[in-house]
Amino acid sequence: MIKSIEERRVILSFSDVSLMIDPVGRGESVDVGLKLLGGELSLIRVERQRQGTALGDACAGLTLPRKGQVYFLGKEWSQLPPDTANALRGRIGRVFARGSWLGHLPLLENILLPQLHHTRRPETELRDEAVMLAQKFGLPGVPLGHSNDSLPVDLQRAACVRAFLGQPLLLLLEEQNAGCFKEMMPNLINAIREVRNRGAAVMWLTSDKFIWRDQSIPATRRYRLAGHKLMEVSR
Repeated sequence: MIKSIEERRVILSFSDVSLMIDPVGRGESVDVGLKLLGGELSLIRVERQRQGTALGDACAGLTLPRKGQVYFLGKEWSQLPPDTANALRGRIGRVFARGSWLGHLPLLENILLPQLHHTRRPETELRDEAVMLAQKFGLPGVPLGHSNDSLPVDLQRAACVRAFLGQPLLLLLEEQNAGCFKEMMPNLINAIREVRNRGAAVMWLTSDKFIWRDQSIPATRRYRLAGHKLMEVSR
């Protein structure tokens, strides 16, 4: 069961943040203020993929805001030594908008790589968990081929396996289900329900208005980008 608000942990918070979206282009910025508790699912509509990627990078401390602070598990990214920040990123699972597959590596190695890099878990243990997750997402097992050998829907499933591997405390889903909505939705909703029940938080970023409006997605909060500010919208 999801705990009461008073008992839930603050997983992620943006405090008075001004975030650069395209520093080498038009210099676009977005003002963000939000708090994401354990057990919550925030569904955020952005206008362009680039904005969702910039928000995801800020959540993971890969880019720092020009103003304000981003906290993950109570720690401000800008104040952390590189080794500590890398270890914390092992608690974040992410489905990237553009796939982010390394073409020279098999999908299995792509899936295991983040956990092997950020944690010290044995590879055999990670493989067993990946097989279990693959079956949850509708695959017979972990794909052994390369990304260019796979169907788009199977790549989406594999991306979810990679993101959910290691029982992350924060899930970042960028443009999840683009082009694979009907095939993926039941498996994804079930997986999100499981991680929320164990206290993790989920941020789902999409530029698709139909996904953002879909009431079958059990979002606790919905946000949209209005001009240069992220605004919460009533359900």
